[in-house]
Amino acid sequence: MRPEDTDGTGGDGLPVPMAWLYTEYIADELLRTGDLMGPTTLEFRAGREALALTIFLSGLLRQAPVPGALSEARVDELRLLTAYGATWRGWVCERLTESQRRAGPGDPDLAMARAAWRWLERTELLAADLDAIVTAPREPAAGGGPDREGEALVWTPAWQLGLPLGHLAVHLC
Repeated sequence: MRPEDTDGTGGDGLPVPMAWLYTEYIADELLRTGDLMGPTTLEFRAGREALALTIFLSGLLRQAPVPGALSEARVDELRLLTAYGATWRGWVCERLTESQRRAGPGDPDLAMARAAWRWLERTELLAADLDAIVTAPREPAAGGGPDREGEALVWTPAWQLGLPLGHLAVHLC
């Protein structure tokens, strides 16, 4: 085992994405406190990643008066940022691009955030068709079908399921 350097640079070891890991911890705690979903489910992971990505890209933890503390104003801002809608996806893409320009290619926190976004966008989960609840019923997507209660199931990108879960967890905190 290699001894740690004491000059704060970390030597030639791998950079640790501490900001991302801390943000993910905060999102995890918010979801666990809300007790909305079992922590071993993919739905929980989708909520944690969407919430962590929102917190990380908004800079809410950097703006907190006490490191890691979310004041009521910050919680309100988080509620607005996670409100369900198509604008969140565009906001994430813009912030990731902007962050990449500022940080450069070697930022470990940004690499973790980008990996979380790739997972949220590329992973699909079989879930209740939320659009069918709001609009008139329609045919489920290929591979979907009714569940035991007759509710239409569709394959949904993980972020579309995780975002409302994160939003609800923020409301419950």
